[in-house]
Amino acid sequence: MVDTKEYLSRKNFYEKFLTIYGKNPVLEALKNPDIIFHKIHIAQTKKITDFSKTIIKFAEERGIEVISHTRKSLSRISKNINQDQGIAADLYFDNHHLFPDFMNSMPKNNFTLIALDGVTNPQNLGMIIRSVTASPCYGILLPNKGNAALSPLVIKASAGTLFKSTLIKCNSLEEAIPRLRDKGVMTCALSGAGKTSISEFKIESPVVYVLGNETTGVSKSVSDLCTYQIKIPMSGGVESLNVSVVAALLAFNTSF
Repeated sequence: MVDTKEYLSRKNFYEKFLTIYGKNPVLEALKNPDIIFHKIHIAQTKKITDFSKTIIKFAEERGIEVISHTRKSLSRISKNINQDQGIAADLYFDNHHLFPDFMNSMPKNNFTLIALDGVTNPQNLGMIIRSVTASPCYGILLPNKGNAALSPLVIKASAGTLFKSTLIKCNSLEEAIPRLRDKGVMTCALSGAGKTSISEFKIESPVVYVLGNETTGVSKSVSDLCTYQIKIPMSGGVESLNVSVVAALLAFNTSF
């Protein structure tokens, strides 16, 4: 029988994994000594390719385990048989957190979070990660479902900053927002129909800004849970901004 504490500890460890796939993403990650690898997975072939030899060489130099799989087995790991190019890797990020762990050790000082509710375009997600990572913002609150997957497209759009980013993974914003609100965090949904302009909004405590889907915005179920409805005033007849631009504006608007 598995000890419960040991299981939970192991589960939290694996929850901090990110599986990447594709030749270039895996090779680029291998060249970065700051990225922690758990395992590399390669599809079996009749003859070992020059690329596989290169990967194995890098892995041996870094002491990383390389496992050979059938093509079908590898596709279960990558979850993208059409784009994995026969290789995947499990990376470990100590700065990627589970929401319960974050709640148990919230920063004592004021902080800003960017929460994403249905950002489905990988390029937008990558650019949001890049902006938030470069800003004073604490990190991104990312539900397990509903947003674009953390794929090579996201890694490319983030210019590699995904590997440096602080992500807080939650089951859903419907679950996370009330808990943050109860802890004194100001919960704000961004909307063109918001009642308060961002320039008039007074930040008096930790704050989470919820950004919604590229087309439909923040979902009603999440918006209704937020205490504030915030808008960014538009000029020149422009109706809205790209969600990645909004994220950048908010991430650098940490006026505590």
